[in-house]
Amino acid sequence: MAEPGGGRPVTVSDVQQLVRRKDEIEAQIKACYELLEGQKGVGMHEPLVDAEGFPRSDIDLYQVRTARHNIICLQNDHKAVMKQVEEALHKLHAREKEKHARDEAEALAEAMSQSQSLPQAFAKVNSVSPGSPASVSGLQVDDEIVEFGSVNANNFQNLQNIATVVQHSEGRPLSVTVIRGGRRVHVGLTPKRWAGKGLLG
Repeated sequence: MAEPGGGRPVTVSDVQQLVRRKDEIEAQIKACYELLEGQKGVGMHEPLVDAEGFPRSDIDLYQVRTARHNIICLQNDHKAVMKQVEEALHKLHAREKEKHARDEAEALAEAMSQSQSLPQAFAKVNSVSPGSPASVSGLQVDDEIVEFGSVNANNFQNLQNIATVVQHSEGRPLSVTVIRGGRRVHVGLTPKRWAGKGLLG
């Protein structure tokens, strides 16, 4: 979004500068109009000659002509500055929109790459009994299991696989990896007998 010739993007201070220039021009136009008012209220179009066609003697013709000329020039300048202000604002907004879209795209790309780097889950924790080995290890409801000892998404067939691993690992710590809130979490789980059913709870 670089400016033609300028080679740099429009900034807020550029716009403020243009607005200041616009205010200055408006003040100059107002001063010229006041000068015309002071000349017997001669505006932009009143005749500068009297009924007989002679230059009016009751006003300063040179001042009136100069003021009229200046007003025309200043109004053209004003129009040009207004156009510049408008274009600069458009560019600023377009750049803001572009930046916003770029930020969103980057956030999306980051989220995508994170989700791609997460392994696939093959089971989800539905419940954890209080006081059970699973509860003690820090396993939580809604944790998605991606590794349970030697079982992972590639070799998992059914829950019997997990039951087998649990029976063979009684009293020995198992490495369990889960996805929790979009992040990978490792849990050390030791299957053992407790007050409730099974070795995990």
